[in-house]
Amino acid sequence: MTPVSAADPTTDDRAGLPTLAVVGATGAVGTVMLSLLSTRQNVWGEIRLIASERSAGKRLKVRGEEVEVVAITEQAFDGVDVAMFDVPDEVSAHWAPIAAAKGAVVVDNSGAFRMDPEVPLVVPEVNAEAARNRPKGIISNPNCTTLSMIVAMGALHHRYELEQLVVASYQAASGAGQEGIDALYDQLMKVAGNRELGTTPGDVRRVIGNALGPFPAPLVMNVVPWAGSLKDDGWSSEELKVRNESRKILNLPGLKVSATCVRVPVITTHSLSVHARFAREVDVEEAREVLRDAPGVILFDNPAEGEFPTPADVVGTDPTWVGRLRKSLDDPQALELFVCGDNLRKGAALNTAQIAEVVAKEFAAAAG
Repeated sequence: MTPVSAADPTTDDRAGLPTLAVVGATGAVGTVMLSLLSTRQNVWGEIRLIASERSAGKRLKVRGEEVEVVAITEQAFDGVDVAMFDVPDEVSAHWAPIAAAKGAVVVDNSGAFRMDPEVPLVVPEVNAEAARNRPKGIISNPNCTTLSMIVAMGALHHRYELEQLVVASYQAASGAGQEGIDALYDQLMKVAGNRELGTTPGDVRRVIGNALGPFPAPLVMNVVPWAGSLKDDGWSSEELKVRNESRKILNLPGLKVSATCVRVPVITTHSLSVHARFAREVDVEEAREVLRDAPGVILFDNPAEGEFPTPADVVGTDPTWVGRLRKSLDDPQALELFVCGDNLRKGAALNTAQIAEVVAKEFAAAAG
């Protein structure tokens, strides 16, 4: 079962390859997923597009062909080997077990199963082997904020043994979905050209009015120290995801993690400032080599030339970009670094696709 190029694979090329379903094909992440499936090495036979009943009948292009979207039903999963879910938590919670019961391996991008002890939480560059242990037939994809840093941290942990993370995230509007993107663009239109805004208390808020979208304060010309929903003791759900998911992915249940999640006026690409403490002293030049050699990581770090990752440069790319790497001034066992990752690509669609490709290799090995 030899993978073929995604560029115009023929029916004969696809013979014997597993059938893939993309659930939520018409959504923001689903759209990115179809683009990825059209450009990555092809390991799939039929690709079936599934969405809500209101989207049924639409025709979307994947691998150079138009494919009709079908409504989500039990029968939609007949003959499906792998099903990628890019849908809200409540949709995954209902339909993912149904797809698994029909025989599909589910790769779920929602938060519905991430902390289920019987569902592996997988980042292929870090813990691909975990995907094989899936008693419920479901594999979970981490949150986009965690994914923006965990590939780099996994490589450094392998070398130095991670003990603690102190993280501040700078999260893009698209992390709140299409509503977040629309709200930021609408707010930009309201403030454009007004050079007096941002000079007196509340002036931006008065111009924006109630057009806050999913954010608790104006996002334009502002940063908002909140992402997610309120949990115990003042923590947000996004902050707890960074902690709990990092522990599970790295298999470090005692890892100390403190995160503050901040929403910033960026359309797409999350950034994080990371203080990472390890079990032993770190050597910065050696750490640079670790990151240069790490799959899925680009080290872009030359402050003297103004070279470090920013969302405006990273958006639309697949790797985790790392810069501002330096040894902590007061702790020889700690590193400071700044990371950026496109939250719709590696932070969502790409990692889901990579997990599915890991499963596709199992089918190929079984058939070979």
